[in-house]
Amino acid sequence: MHFTKMHGIGNDYVYVDCFTHPVPHDPTGLSRAISDRHFGVGSDGLILICPSDKADGRMRMFNADGSESEMCGNGIRCVAKFMYDHGLVRKPTLTIETGRGVLSLNVETQGGKVERVQVNMGEPILAASKIPTTLVGDRVVDVPLKRLDGVGEQPWFTDCGLDPRLTCVSMGNPHTVLYCRDVAKVPLESIGAVLENHAAFPRRINVHFVQIHSPGEVTMRTWERGSGITQACGTGACGVAVAGVLSGRTQRKVLAHLPGGDLQLEWSEKDNHVYMTGPAVEVFNGEWPE
Repeated sequence: MHFTKMHGIGNDYVYVDCFTHPVPHDPTGLSRAISDRHFGVGSDGLILICPSDKADGRMRMFNADGSESEMCGNGIRCVAKFMYDHGLVRKPTLTIETGRGVLSLNVETQGGKVERVQVNMGEPILAASKIPTTLVGDRVVDVPLKRLDGVGEQPWFTDCGLDPRLTCVSMGNPHTVLYCRDVAKVPLESIGAVLENHAAFPRRINVHFVQIHSPGEVTMRTWERGSGITQACGTGACGVAVAGVLSGRTQRKVLAHLPGGDLQLEWSEKDNHVYMTGPAVEVFNGEWPE
């Protein structure tokens, strides 16, 4: 099976061109095997680039644990780059079908290849029942962390200067956002897994800790549902932009610094859509003995 390794600011996936090659017979098992960083190619998951009867192409995304997710913001930028650079679709605006519907993407090229992509991520989903979370209220904005059973105050709360309140947003997949004074001091490898799998989140959740530098600039770290700590999360960065506006902490335009690089984000007042702009990089091609 031919594959291509790509990444969006360090959020790396193995991509399979299902326009040219058949869909793998067991994408769940393949994702687990190929994502292994010691015995496989090494990635945050597997993304299939498939034909669509609704758009220029379709993205199916599988986490490193084999679970299928609705959407991946960094991944979809790479899908657009692959489709353009490999001649599947050669136009400045592409449409891609995802688990959250058809999204529109504008590509920025240099030397005939895509360098950056702006994604219209659509409207954020704010109703608690649709995120989904069982936390009480129509919207979950600055809800005390202590409302989560079993998540009591810990010494690291003080170490990182945590504001023990969370905000939840869905960008087609679920996110919870917390703020702190020093994001580097958050023990993400432990608290991320606790929050991801908490009973308050029936479909699990992506967890983001955010340090605010100014109303237009933040640094964030991510624990992704099904993959653990990642270098970046595009949908999560969009969720952070929305959460910042909802809680009065940031403006509608924000620059987000993630471990793998930067994303430009805007929650537009004109159409209520979130726009994300960032790079997409092809790393190498290979053959997997499926």
